Amino acid sequence: MQDRRQQPREKVLYGGVVQAEESSTTKDCVVRNLSEKGASIELGNIDSFPKGQISLTIARKGRSFLAKVIWWRDNFVGLAFNEETPEPVSDLEQRLRRSEAKKRALQRRINQLLGDG
Repeated sequence: MQDRRQQPREKVLYGGVVQAEESSTTKDCVVRNLSEKGASIELGNIDSFPKGQISLTIARKGRSFLAKVIWWRDNFVGLAFNEETPEPVSDLEQRLRRSEAKKRALQRRINQLLGDG
């Protein structure tokens, strides 16, 4: 089979979430390969998977993509990213704030257990 991709895809194993453009329903997925222009994902159950525009979010990469379904076979789906996909938005600041709040809560609990507070 001839590979018609414009860019080679990197084999990866990331958790992701897909959402149909017209609904708020989300499905967990596994991103199997990824490039600047598209991805291949695996879903557990795709009986009602949308065949049009979707949103793919890969938390580990801190990225979200608008994509079009190009092919669909069994539980595997090939996606092409839209050209107008927004630049990545980092969630690092939000994660840092949550981590600092957890640290403060744990420190208070340690002080309570040690009788210092």
